[in-house]
Amino acid sequence: MRLKTFDRGVHPEDHKEPTSGKKVERAALPSSVVIPLHQHAGAPAEPLVKKGDVVAEGQPIGEPKGFISAYVHASISGKVKDVGFYPHPAGGRVLSVVITGDGSEKEWGPDGPADIGGMSPEVIRARIREAGIVGMGGAAFPTAIKLAPPKGRAIDTVILNGCECEPFLTADHRVMVEEPEKVVWGMRALMKALSAPKGYIGIEANKPDCVEAIKAHISGAADMDVVVLETKYPQGAEKMLIQAALGRKIPPGKLPLDVGVVVNNVGTAVAVYEALNWSKPLIDRVVTVSGNGVKDPANLRVRIGTSFAEVIDQCGGVVAEGEYEVLNGGPMMGIAQTRLDVPVLKGTSGITVLTAESIKPSKYEACIRCASCVNTCPMGLMPYRLGDYGKEGRVAEFTEWAGAACIECGCCSFVCPSKRPLLQWIRLGKLRVRQQAKAASA
Repeated sequence: MRLKTFDRGVHPEDHKEPTSGKKVERAALPSSVVIPLHQHAGAPAEPLVKKGDVVAEGQPIGEPKGFISAYVHASISGKVKDVGFYPHPAGGRVLSVVITGDGSEKEWGPDGPADIGGMSPEVIRARIREAGIVGMGGAAFPTAIKLAPPKGRAIDTVILNGCECEPFLTADHRVMVEEPEKVVWGMRALMKALSAPKGYIGIEANKPDCVEAIKAHISGAADMDVVVLETKYPQGAEKMLIQAALGRKIPPGKLPLDVGVVVNNVGTAVAVYEALNWSKPLIDRVVTVSGNGVKDPANLRVRIGTSFAEVIDQCGGVVAEGEYEVLNGGPMMGIAQTRLDVPVLKGTSGITVLTAESIKPSKYEACIRCASCVNTCPMGLMPYRLGDYGKEGRVAEFTEWAGAACIECGCCSFVCPSKRPLLQWIRLGKLRVRQQAKAASA
């Protein structure tokens, strides 16, 4: 039987073998953390603490500012060393809370059996908001906002994204294999919050152990099912996942809720389980550390705010002296880092270390008009044009050719025979659109 999928896309080598069979290990408790107050979509949180304050693990240290924002919590107990601007994995510096730890560690566990049936949608959303839960697949959109669609927008389906199509990354894979009961319970809570009658968990065919584990925990449930999808990139992108699993296409400029769907990551479902059963806020997450540039690839449960340098050191460090590249994420969508004192965020699903031999050449050639980027773009755009418009700052043309519709999957850069950094140029175009809009409103 032909597996479900979407139109176009690419088939990069997945490089999952180094970590797909490795159980999640708990990373060492960091002696200090730098916790950005802006590690989610929307407005940064406002600080609730000041230099010299003593904080407890799980205590709120930042509160939401504006409609789209999220709480931020202390990931360790200790003393606030500073509240100031520090380096961020996305670039630049953002307001952050620096905590020096006291060495203590809280043991999180059940408060008592949580009854989803006895919780109202409003209570579920409120507790998810208080826990600071955001999308953990990378976009980091505040989950409580996703669970409160505008009036008149009925949601009939919740999809959990278990595709993890980005090469090297296996954090979600291990979560599904090791904690399937939390994934399924969290999904049911998300369905209850949205009054959605149906739920699906989308998993790529290259993860049969995940399919088996999840199916065992939804056996007999008429309102849930697993959808096995073709192994293809970017199968886990929201619009692609909805098209593949349900056959619904999201019109340009519209959102999943416009076709009656809300998509969340499997890691987010686990965070929901822990928030509702353990009263645990989002203070740690599973991170895959992999690539041919790290000595001992692993899946680690890491405290938010731990530096990339410390996480890589716990995996044996880099393989050798010389040129290497560290990415926040995987090689398709990840952002290259210029320094390793940047912190792990709520949306950091992986840290990929690549040696000089595997780094894509920085030199590129002129476009040869081969249309490879057009033929692989899952959104049906013309990346070669958008890349030029973004690079040259031609905002009007970039907008006219639907640059905002790009999902930044990187398929165009991956297939370009001229090695043109189309994704980076398109991101630059989006930045210039935002800057122009901000200037106009000012």
